[in-house]
Amino acid sequence: MQDILSRRKLLISGLAFVASSAVAFARDGEGNRLFWERKKAKGQGKKRYPDFWESWDGDYDDDWSDSDDRYYGEDEYDPALLPPPEAGIDYPIEPVDPSRIAPRYRRQVVDFSGPAKTGSIVVDPAAHFLYHVREHREAVRYGVGVGRAGFAWSGEAEIRMKRRWPRWVPPKEMVARDERAAKWANGQPGGPGNPLGARALYLFSGGKDTLYRIHGTTEPESIGKSVSSGCVRMLNEDVADLFEQVAIGTQVIVRGA
Repeated sequence: MQDILSRRKLLISGLAFVASSAVAFARDGEGNRLFWERKKAKGQGKKRYPDFWESWDGDYDDDWSDSDDRYYGEDEYDPALLPPPEAGIDYPIEPVDPSRIAPRYRRQVVDFSGPAKTGSIVVDPAAHFLYHVREHREAVRYGVGVGRAGFAWSGEAEIRMKRRWPRWVPPKEMVARDERAAKWANGQPGGPGNPLGARALYLFSGGKDTLYRIHGTTEPESIGKSVSSGCVRMLNEDVADLFEQVAIGTQVIVRGA
């Protein structure tokens, strides 16, 4: 009888040990799972600094705004990492095959009538034209791409800054909504792959930067269309031609679309 009781005590003790071990193992397993999940999540944090020399993704070029030189982010933006305002090289500009541009959007001298003074710039978004007003009721007319619905800007401004092969800094809102823009949170250096193209004219109104530009483009097929985030796009050879003819302080009138 005593042997039976001893065997029962031994069996009960063994079961209790197994049960306690299983509970301990389950707790340890849960702890390990949480540990590795947290470790994995920590290792997948987004890249803080962009690779300035990575080539531009052309498919993203139709969704940007050309803001520059302002504070854009709390975590991504670091002014110490901004590239130079202009490229160190004045790259050659490759003219676009004229057959790719509709005849009406090619650079040409046209008759012009209106209140704008000689030397000023008039942008007509509805017609996708930019006029550089000359004497004798004439103007040089350029085809342009303009802002799509919801992004277009209009008003009077003046050119307060000019740059060759300018850098591009995406706005904070764009950095937040698309990881492809996040790589340029601290600015993309100027050059042939930069969406601002070969030249940029910076528009100010009332002494303040409007954050809108007249600039070149990496997408000549966008000329004559409403596709940008508000700025005025020109062919690189056209904006380079205009760049040489206008001075700081030139009046710019952007008509309402």
